[in-house]
Amino acid sequence: MDIEVRAVAKYVHMSPQKVKLVVDMVRGKGVSEALTILKYSTKLAAQPVAKVIRSAAANAEENYGLSPNDLYVAQIYADEGPTLKRGRFGARGRFKPILKRSTHITVVLGGLEGATH
Repeated sequence: MDIEVRAVAKYVHMSPQKVKLVVDMVRGKGVSEALTILKYSTKLAAQPVAKVIRSAAANAEENYGLSPNDLYVAQIYADEGPTLKRGRFGARGRFKPILKRSTHITVVLGGLEGATH
């Protein structure tokens, strides 16, 4: 029986394009390895991604009794959330739109082969 554990962070105030760069670094890695990669990453998006991975690992431990060492990042993706449309007035009466994008980060952890709970 293959257990999948999910965690979602919604409305993260960061562009999905920036988050996807970080998400691609940890896809398919073990939980501890992914958290180590994110800890030493210089990308600002690494912090919310690490938070979601830690949350999913805590869900697995609390709800299913799985050890975080036996888990890996089976799926991880960053979807586009709602965009706040703001603006700034420019020269000669023009209006410059500023789009403040948000992201929904979803992590699905799977168990490694031979893991017991």
